[in-house]
Amino acid sequence: MNDEVKTRRVISEGLEEILGKPFSILDHGFVRVVDYLGNDSSIVQAARVSYGAGTKKSKEDQGLINYLMRHGHTTPFEMCEIKLHVKLPIFVMRHWVRHRTANVNEYSARYSILSNEFYIPELSKISEQSKTNKQGRSDDLISEDKRQEIANILEKFSKSAYEKYEYMLEDLSLTRELARTILPVSVYTEMYWKIDLHNLLHFLKLRTDEHAQYEIRCYANKILDIVKTWVPFTYDAFINYRKKAINVPQKWIDVNKRIIKGEKISQESSGLSKGEWYEFIKAFDLQDEI
Repeated sequence: MNDEVKTRRVISEGLEEILGKPFSILDHGFVRVVDYLGNDSSIVQAARVSYGAGTKKSKEDQGLINYLMRHGHTTPFEMCEIKLHVKLPIFVMRHWVRHRTANVNEYSARYSILSNEFYIPELSKISEQSKTNKQGRSDDLISEDKRQEIANILEKFSKSAYEKYEYMLEDLSLTRELARTILPVSVYTEMYWKIDLHNLLHFLKLRTDEHAQYEIRCYANKILDIVKTWVPFTYDAFINYRKKAINVPQKWIDVNKRIIKGEKISQESSGLSKGEWYEFIKAFDLQDEI
C-alpha cells in the first residue's frame, strides 16, 4: 500500500515538517500549527491576477512581495491563512483576543474541567510596577527574597484555588460554569486560532514589540519563527518594511534636512515637543551627533 499523500495544493515544505508539532512556551503552554493555506507563491499569484501571470522567477517574486509590503498593498497577503492550537494563561488570552480579526474557538470550562496548571513566572521576570508605564513592568527587579516570596504566594494561592474548585465540583455538586469563577486568570486555557497572513503580521508587529507584555511576546516570537518557515519572502519583507521600520512625520523630515545642511539643532529650535524630540533622536540614533 502506498502511504504517500498527494495534493494539488501549494504547500510550504517548512510547515509540513512542523505540522502538529507543539513548541513549548512559558511553563505549561505551547503553540502548534494545525493547518494552513498558501505560501509565498499564493501572494504573488493573487497580486498578478489583475494583469496576467507576469514573471515567474524567484527573485522577481521576492521583489513583488517587497513592493506589496513597502506600499501597503495588503489584500494579496489575505490569501494565506494559518490555524494554530495555542495553550496559554487566561490573562494572556485576554490580551490576545483584543485582535478581533481572527476566528477563535476556546476550551469551554462550562462543559469541561480545567486542568490543574497555572502560570508561575520565573523569578527573573518578577519586577516592580513601572513608574512611567501604568500597564507595564519596571526594569528594576525586586529583591531576590521578595521575588521568591511572591512566587511562593502565587503557587500556594493557585493550588488552594484549584482544591476549592475540585471540592465544589465533586463534593458540593456545583455546576462547572460557577465553580470555574474561583480560579485566577493564571490558569491555562486552550484555543484554536485561525487568521489570514495580513492580520497575523499586524498582530506580530504589536505583540513582538519590546513594550508588549513579556508573556504574550513569548508566543508572538515563536509564531514569527513559524511565519519565517512558512513564507520566507514575506517574513523578510515584514522585518524590513514593517517590524523594523518607523513612520517618519513630515516634521522629522524637515529637521533632518536642516541637520544635513549643517545646521545645529536643539529640541527648542527643532519645533518638536520633548516627547517627539526624544523619539526622533532615538529613531535615527543621533545621541552623539546633536
